[in-house]
Amino acid sequence: MIKAYAAFEPSGELTPFEYDPGELGPNDVEIKVEFCGICHSDLSMLNNEWGMTSYPFVPGHEVIGTISAVGHQVTQFSEGDLVGLGWHSDYCHDCRSCNTGDHNLCDEAAGTIVGRHGGFADKVRADATSVVALPSHIDKAIAGPLFCAGITVFNPLVQFNIKPTDRVAVIGIGGLGHLALQFLNAWGCHVTAFTSSEQKQKEALEMGAHAVINSTDKNAIKAAAKQFDLIISTVDVKLDWNRYINTLAPKGRLHFVGATLEPLDISVFGLMDAQRSVSSSPVGSPSTIATMLDFAGRHDIKPIIEEFSFDQINDAMKRLESGDARYRIVLKR
Repeated sequence: MIKAYAAFEPSGELTPFEYDPGELGPNDVEIKVEFCGICHSDLSMLNNEWGMTSYPFVPGHEVIGTISAVGHQVTQFSEGDLVGLGWHSDYCHDCRSCNTGDHNLCDEAAGTIVGRHGGFADKVRADATSVVALPSHIDKAIAGPLFCAGITVFNPLVQFNIKPTDRVAVIGIGGLGHLALQFLNAWGCHVTAFTSSEQKQKEALEMGAHAVINSTDKNAIKAAAKQFDLIISTVDVKLDWNRYINTLAPKGRLHFVGATLEPLDISVFGLMDAQRSVSSSPVGSPSTIATMLDFAGRHDIKPIIEEFSFDQINDAMKRLESGDARYRIVLKR
């Protein structure tokens, strides 16, 4: 039996829950959970904001732990290996995306907390392909958020061949944004932070931004016209996107990694006049996650976290929901 924390209704409290996972699949691994980050996606799923949550619901998709069992066809892992598990727990393994290494774009990719039980538990299971070994130079106590927030902001740098000479801006300096600043700075880019928080302006500079623009100051945003080769938006609220598009250089890109639920109100002329584009991406493939971990280790990129024990799970979720967490929350055994 696996011991977990589950909610039984939308926005419900997480309470102790046990379930029988059945026989371990031939290509699966079982992970003994040591740490698990909490992501805003866990909260969105708990509240069924995306309309795809099934109950009882066990959140948790930023898992760090050791392999406790392996299926008989698994060759890349052994019991005792230190690993991480992120948003995806399985793929179809046979589509064009999987066959070209873009597993994260697989139509049948299985979410770790979508239709299955996640890592707010003593153990969790996943297909071995979706599990990534944790390098020894990464501190396992803070590594969980790299498997979701970290890869989410790192993936665009790889996908769009961002150059060290590019000027890049980040909208929203929170759980995603604070990691984006670190990655972009280490990548070699000139980095600008857009934030509405005066308190975060100094912190943004400490985390790698070279400049900060107050996102509530229309004139300051206007003054940044045609500056940025890439803007990464990490927020989940509606903004005046045309205002930000005007800050893009010719051929610049506004890229969404924050799950904004409202439709985008964008004028095509702002795109057409300077051949600008708008795009979005999910988390990265297992191979890109491995690359991201290597890069993070080389450049000492670390999530800034607050720790809670697993038996404080509801307090931790409330802390996340308050918006006051700096900047990610990690549960520990």
